Amino acid sequence: MVKTDEIEKKIYQLHSELCRSLSHPKRLEILNNLRDGEKSVSELLSVVASSKANLSQHLAVLREKKIISSRREGVNIFYHLANPKMIKACDIIREVLFEELVENSRMSALMKDSLAEDFQKSGKLKGS
Repeated sequence: MVKTDEIEKKIYQLHSELCRSLSHPKRLEILNNLRDGEKSVSELLSVVASSKANLSQHLAVLREKKIISSRREGVNIFYHLANPKMIKACDIIREVLFEELVENSRMSALMKDSLAEDFQKSGKLKGS
C-alpha cells in the first residue's frame, strides 16, 4: 500500500518538473498561442519569434512533459494543448503577476510623491 506521504512527495516532484518545463518565456508564449486551438509548426513560427530549430526544441520539452500533443497530417505537424487546464493555471499565475505589477507601480508612485514632498519641504532628500 502506498503511503499518503509518498504520494505527496511524488506530486511535489512532478509539480516541480512541470514548472521547470514552463520556466522559459518562449514556452509560455507557445502555450498562449495554442489556447484557441491547434496550430501547425509553420503557424507557430509566424507568431513566435524563433528559428525553426529553437521552436522545435521548445515544442519537444512541452511534448515530453505531456503539456502539448501533436499529430501529423502529411508533411505537417500540428500541436494542441494536451489539457486545457494548463491555460487556466497559467492565466491564474499571470493574473497574480499583473496584480503585483500594479501594486508595485502604486508603491513606486507613492514613494516618489513622498520623496518629492520631503524635498519641497526641506530642500533636500531625507537621509542626505
